[in-house]
Amino acid sequence: MRKLRRFVHMVLFCPLSKGLQSRLPGIKVKYLFLAWLGIFVGSWVVYIHYSSYSELCRGHVCRVIICDQYKKGIISGSACKDLCDDRTLVFHQCLSSSPTHQVYRGLWREREVIIKCGVEENLKVDSNPDAVPRRELVLFDKPTRGTSMDEFKEMLLNFLKANLGDQTSLTTLVSRILTMADVNEDGKVSLAEAKSVWALLQLNEFLLLLSFHEKEHTSQLLGHCGDLYVTEKIPHDSLYGTQMPSFLQNLLPSPVHRLLHQWFAPAWPRRAKIAIGLLEFVEEIFHGTYGSFFICETSFKNIGYNEKYDFKVVDLRKVATEMTIKGFLKGRHCEQNSDCTFGRDCTAACDKLMKQCKNDVIQPNLAKACRLLQEYLLYGSPSDLKEELQKHLRTCMTLSGLASQMEVHHSLVLNNLKTLLWKKISNTKYS
Repeated sequence: MRKLRRFVHMVLFCPLSKGLQSRLPGIKVKYLFLAWLGIFVGSWVVYIHYSSYSELCRGHVCRVIICDQYKKGIISGSACKDLCDDRTLVFHQCLSSSPTHQVYRGLWREREVIIKCGVEENLKVDSNPDAVPRRELVLFDKPTRGTSMDEFKEMLLNFLKANLGDQTSLTTLVSRILTMADVNEDGKVSLAEAKSVWALLQLNEFLLLLSFHEKEHTSQLLGHCGDLYVTEKIPHDSLYGTQMPSFLQNLLPSPVHRLLHQWFAPAWPRRAKIAIGLLEFVEEIFHGTYGSFFICETSFKNIGYNEKYDFKVVDLRKVATEMTIKGFLKGRHCEQNSDCTFGRDCTAACDKLMKQCKNDVIQPNLAKACRLLQEYLLYGSPSDLKEELQKHLRTCMTLSGLASQMEVHHSLVLNNLKTLLWKKISNTKYS
């Protein structure tokens, strides 16, 4: 034991002893010190990263909870049999960034998919990991036994009105929801089917997936079981084609980030095509079929593209409905604009006289998208296009969210930018 302590002391605290220097005369002290420091820091980073893995990645808990309730007949869904009985819906790589929102890359019917489900904090069972939390008491409580089909339709319609606004198209969305809920296709919706779809609708991303189901820029919904749902996997889940591990992102300075992004980014014509897709998505959600929506966290991490370089939204949780924003701002007390911020960057002005938030978001979706595209498009852009492109992007970034400017000016700026990019890549292999 004494010899072991001496050895550890020598390695940790005396890495540059005279004996070591005499045996390695060609190596300078500073290089040895840097190497030792690098090993120490690297080991610490790896330890921190993996120590949080068990807390972040709880897919096994998700499966146990969902399958327990499926076998009890509380929930239903198109993916339940494959998840719980046949075990052909398989969890692979954990992508979770929060312990309460589980995201996994998986495999289903020989296809790569993304699996998402929620695990509430109060459902952790530390004393007995094998115990099954009685989650159904909280989450799967509606509709209650005895609810008629007409009453359930009314429930759905009122819910959609409250979250999407009173749109004439909502009856079509209700029909789509009921068709999706009818897993066994018997023309009826059982209590388990109704409880499952109602729980799913409480999830913002799922509601938006249904609202955008006709759009080509969002992930395709493939199936569900209870409040677990499965979507297609987007091949490239970042605008720059790849993402660094989170622990490396925190260590590397911003100039290194920028250099790596430019290194891994697609060729400029490919980026132009992806940018056009982003602009089309902004146009679609401006006045969509089921209302207007706001992007409340504009980041290259939330958006990506497929193998054909078609733009795709990776994470719809960062998008909010107009009704959600209005509900947040209504009567909200404020001292400054930052007090009127929903998410990361959906900010309204603060009326400092009345000490209340105003209703209009200051910066529209298009201005946020152009701010994101500025660096993405200007780097490596054709020399004959760069100046005009910079001018269009600058105009776009100064757009205001005031209702008086939104209609005509918004559409004009968006179409001018799309036309400029299309002219450059049309009639080429990149279009």
